[in-house]
Amino acid sequence: MPTVAIVGRPNVGKSALFNRLAGRKIAIVHDQPGVTRDRISAPSKATQVPCTIIDTGGIGGGIEDGFEEQVTIEADIAMQTADLILFVVDAHDGLTATDQALAQKLRKAKPPVLLVINKVDDDKHERSYSDFTRLGLGNSVFVSAEHGRNFGHLCDEIDAVIAPLVSETEAEAVVAEEVGIKLAIVGKPNAGKSSLVNAILKDERTIVSNIAGTTRDAVDLPYSYAGENFTLIDTAGLRPRAKRDNSVEVFSAMRTEKAVRRADLCVL
Repeated sequence: MPTVAIVGRPNVGKSALFNRLAGRKIAIVHDQPGVTRDRISAPSKATQVPCTIIDTGGIGGGIEDGFEEQVTIEADIAMQTADLILFVVDAHDGLTATDQALAQKLRKAKPPVLLVINKVDDDKHERSYSDFTRLGLGNSVFVSAEHGRNFGHLCDEIDAVIAPLVSETEAEAVVAEEVGIKLAIVGKPNAGKSSLVNAILKDERTIVSNIAGTTRDAVDLPYSYAGENFTLIDTAGLRPRAKRDNSVEVFSAMRTEKAVRRADLCVL
């Protein structure tokens, strides 16, 4: 199945776009830059052609939280393995030096790139965002991920690129949201949940560090063993409600609690 990677600098609306394409709130959306760190994937519910959407952490932007290098590595992997890259920019901020640096990198990328100019709420302001055409990335779409403006046009553009990559059988198949037994890995912050997931997968699939609270989203990861299919769910660490000191941690806890409810089995 084709994959579509969403990339861009922090806080341009990548996760909001990902959630809209996935048809449900999977990734945490917050005004604080740098909330997304791991690659998050889900089947698209919005496009006519079946595909997997991948959300990535923001690249560049001057965020110094200790995860910049790992987030960039994760985004690079997503771009290298994707069949289409959605490069998201923020119309309100205008063209930035970080956007230009990323565009230069993307012009050398193997997959085709679609420029998504986000946070455009009405037609009359589209002309004022003409600076983005200087990026030289070809096709572009003006959207509002938050309000859904021009979303159908974006989906048509995605379908046009990935349709030739999908066989007739795949196009008729029903995409399952989860595969096999759902196994959630839960525990307090910094207990080694992501390290356990990476050890099972034999791959550095999720970011691991000594900093508590590294994982923020619930990340679904397919895994096969002895002929059986599983979905491993890496979750954010849970602390008592009274000790949750910011809104991002509250949202992370909600995602973990939801993962526990939908899992067939939890490993504590």
